[in-house]
Amino acid sequence: MKLYVKYMVSLRCKLMVKQELQKLGLHYTNIELGLIEIQENLTNEQKEQLKSNLAASGLELLDDKKSILIDKIKNIIIEMIHYSEEVPKVNYSDFISEKLGYDYTYLSNLFSEVKGITIQHFIIKHKIEKAKELILYNELNLTEISYRLHYSSVAHLSNQFKKVTGHSPSYFKKTGEKRRKNLENL
Repeated sequence: MKLYVKYMVSLRCKLMVKQELQKLGLHYTNIELGLIEIQENLTNEQKEQLKSNLAASGLELLDDKKSILIDKIKNIIIEMIHYSEEVPKVNYSDFISEKLGYDYTYLSNLFSEVKGITIQHFIIKHKIEKAKELILYNELNLTEISYRLHYSSVAHLSNQFKKVTGHSPSYFKKTGEKRRKNLENL
């Protein structure tokens, strides 16, 4: 049985979900960002208990198909930008469409309708958060960061960075500003 979980955006969230499943005596076969696969079929009582336990930790068990699809889109983007070392070989739109098996126009319209921003803007916000993280780690220069985040140039990264944060990457680095956002709040 597959269950979808909103706000499950980190390894800590995955550990928390594992603990909740163990408390209920449920056996999982797979846990990914936003997705749990369990061996058993849940009773209504088990589902409500899991829903309640996850909610206490800031996670939400999803029921409706639109919410599930939106969450899948978000998790693909988060996984791609924050947890993957590889630069996608295709456009983000093609990658997302291919992963989910839906036409990108449909996904884009649905995402905009429900979230109030475009998928592209959501991707940009996450790329800038990742850029902030990489700048603060001080292990890569801006050229390496722009390549890793699939920007065509340092200038392109710098322009988007300034639009989103109000500061240039070099100013951000120089001031040591630590204002990063939680992934689930983007």
